[in-house]
Amino acid sequence: MKKLLGCMLIIAIISVGAKAQSPNKQLRHVVLFGWKAGADTAAINHVVAAFKALPSQITTIKSFEWGVNNSPEHLNQGLTHCFVLTFDSEKDRDAYLVNSAHKAFTQLLPNIMEKVTVVDYWVEK
Repeated sequence: MKKLLGCMLIIAIISVGAKAQSPNKQLRHVVLFGWKAGADTAAINHVVAAFKALPSQITTIKSFEWGVNNSPEHLNQGLTHCFVLTFDSEKDRDAYLVNSAHKAFTQLLPNIMEKVTVVDYWVEK
């Protein structure tokens, strides 16, 4: 009986240690926009505001941040606005992609967007 309890204790310790060492995985969804020549500031600001509203409408978005390129390297190839969304899983990201709020947002883009690049990756530290 002591041997069995000892083995159970070792298994419990290993299990707790493994959980403490395994970080929460996060899926990042990076979206980069470049605008058509002549796209006015008001229209771009409207798109930014609509994108910023998505986290309050789609619960699978765990975090959201955005910014405008200011790199001195000038390697952005016309992409000026970056948006980074975080999801807990591919399933959550996929639900975001087909969500009606996201679909409505994408309808704002064709008239002013010249190019878009999207990169998804699992965070590694």
